Amino acid sequence: MKHLIILGDGMADWAVPELGDKTLLQYADTPAMDWLARHGRLGLLQTVPDGFHPGSEVANSSILGYDQHLVYEGRGPLEAASIGVELQPDDLALRCNLVCVEGDKLKNHSCGRLETEEGDVLIRFLNQHLATDRVRFYTGVQYRHLLVIKGGDKRLKCTPPHDVPGQPWRQFQIQAEVPEAEPTAALLRHLVSRSQQLLPTHPLNKERAREGRDMASSIWPWGGGYRPQMSTLAATFPTQVHRGAVITAVDLIRGIGRYAGLDVIHVPGATGLFDTNFEGKAQAAIDAFRSGYDFVYLHVEASDEAGHDGSVPLKLQTIQDLDHRLIQPILDHVLAASAAEEGLAPLAIALLPDHPTPCAHRTHTAEPIPFCIWHPGIEPDSVQTFDEVAARQGSYGLLQGDEFIRLFMTTPSPLPLRGEDGHLQS
Repeated sequence: MKHLIILGDGMADWAVPELGDKTLLQYADTPAMDWLARHGRLGLLQTVPDGFHPGSEVANSSILGYDQHLVYEGRGPLEAASIGVELQPDDLALRCNLVCVEGDKLKNHSCGRLETEEGDVLIRFLNQHLATDRVRFYTGVQYRHLLVIKGGDKRLKCTPPHDVPGQPWRQFQIQAEVPEAEPTAALLRHLVSRSQQLLPTHPLNKERAREGRDMASSIWPWGGGYRPQMSTLAATFPTQVHRGAVITAVDLIRGIGRYAGLDVIHVPGATGLFDTNFEGKAQAAIDAFRSGYDFVYLHVEASDEAGHDGSVPLKLQTIQDLDHRLIQPILDHVLAASAAEEGLAPLAIALLPDHPTPCAHRTHTAEPIPFCIWHPGIEPDSVQTFDEVAARQGSYGLLQGDEFIRLFMTTPSPLPLRGEDGHLQS
């Protein structure tokens, strides 16, 4: 059995009054997702353990079965792995957004959809003026970049910028959690201040301003940590995973994939936004299985970004595009291959978001998310649609920790029964 996880980042949501108090998954036209629901089995998954911020790094690595108490080091080291920066033991790696600050307010966390080529120009500019033997910036993707501090102390209070759009930025400046970390916090505050002096003077930003676009007017470091110690999926599932791959436009997910021992498959036109190449990602997954991969983690960021923007129409579009332009083509190939007893069969498919990103809230929340598992021969439960409400009636109940990935990776197997606490019974 081969295994495909389709991850619609942030596509879970709250009930929306203007949609008749339905969630976006309930309201959207999603025939492929609903086919998986009717023919598969559903449940809820708690992807964010108690005490952890509902970040994508936590939720996605939890889905893959990693215990956050053992592996969590923040986003920075994952970004480093993605772009090929080899961290030394004392290197503090931080995610470094290029953001738009106007006056006292953080206007947005992404400077109005900065292109990677523009980001690279500005990161090189920052290195020319701010890099030292301890400080170095690295280009990532679009507005998402990396800052490495040699000998830095990770015991910092840093706020993700996508959590505080429109709010006064100064109240979220980096603070030390312990006195020993104050030199690192002070260095980072200095770098932020200098970036706000330098970036608006760059010709690229002046041109963006003339065109009415948001400037990349500040850096925003956060999510700092050291190199994590993570076992590979092949080590955890030696009989199921011989060749695994991750398909994503997001550095963070590529970094998780690399630490998990997965090959990174790049798709032309994959942007991480609503205009991403849905069809290309679907074809890349199909091609991966045909070329010998037995596990693929297929990640699509678009709905999460729409949720951060607070746009219900855009998020609806991204959910329907995921359904029509990615899931449906994969299903068509899988079912045709199964009928012809060719390449892609047998294949188990899991469909889920990593966390909710409610449009009304514009950032991540930690509620359990719906998931669906389908494979040839599975006995369906009674759920007919894929959404947050219907999944509550699913036969898998509420799973936590590594229960989901172990359930999925050992399919087909006898179907688990729920105990009174909703957990899987042995």
